[in-house]
Amino acid sequence: MLEAQRATRNEVMLHIGKSVDDISEEYLKPIESNWQASELLPLTSDSTFIADLKTIQEQAQNLSYDLLAVLVADTITEEALPTYETWLTGVQGINQYENNGWMKWLRRWTAEENRHGDVLNRYLYLCGRIDMRQFEASTQFLIADGFDNLAASDPYKNFVYTSFQEMATNISHRRVASLAKQEGNNMLSKLCGLVAADEARHAKAYKTFITKIFEIDPNEMMLAFETMMRSKILMPSQCLRQLGSEMNIFSNFSDAAQRIGVYTSIDYIDIMKNLIEDWKIDTMTDLKDTGEKARDYIMKLPDRMMKIAERAVISKVEHKFNWILA
Repeated sequence: MLEAQRATRNEVMLHIGKSVDDISEEYLKPIESNWQASELLPLTSDSTFIADLKTIQEQAQNLSYDLLAVLVADTITEEALPTYETWLTGVQGINQYENNGWMKWLRRWTAEENRHGDVLNRYLYLCGRIDMRQFEASTQFLIADGFDNLAASDPYKNFVYTSFQEMATNISHRRVASLAKQEGNNMLSKLCGLVAADEARHAKAYKTFITKIFEIDPNEMMLAFETMMRSKILMPSQCLRQLGSEMNIFSNFSDAAQRIGVYTSIDYIDIMKNLIEDWKIDTMTDLKDTGEKARDYIMKLPDRMMKIAERAVISKVEHKFNWILA
């Protein structure tokens, strides 16, 4: 039974792989026209570097503690890109030893994502409020520890995960951009806004992959969607920790994000609703009994989760992260 299921997924991935190049062209930008970190932040070779640096550091002083903590944790998450590329090359149907459509997509997606860590890291270095060694150690821990998104090598489950995760990162970076602007930091707002725009395009691509899978293998895709919703979408920074401690500080980061409204449990539910709407789950046909039951579960889940979210209590105490200088 398992071998038959694997064969089906491989066949579906092979079929969709023939159109991946077109999807890449629609949702990824040419390197020649893509923004780069060097265009957005001052260079030491600039005659205005000292003055520009002073401006960056003056504006950074206005950033609230929680916002700065969320920015650092978001940057660490982006810097852990090697983990994500490694995990995706192991997904069933993506043959890393061939120059096929899937590998071309993955490499181009990775190339675009790589800029996010570059530009945010460089901002943190210049802003003068970050202990860079502590920040860099947390990044290294996150990459070294790895993470389990509970999708194993199943492409259906993994693309549900990436669809959800790209939407979540879009929200987080977009909200940080908005808050930075409110706190008088137009430069940081622009940087996070550009990163958010990339994430929005990437989310559309991964959602398109799922749409195509639903067209070919609706029942198995529905079951995979249900499985990921039951297990919940875990954030890539779920194993976040700091130098000198084994303590997992992801919940502290999450509390900070929720306190300032960057990413909340309501956002999680809204993303779920968006996926249900985009993939037309309520009108899906050609389902077996198992798929029908899975769809029923998925359709009821947002309301169930909303009741839980309404009762949730978020800590009002700011956790002191060693990344941030006093």
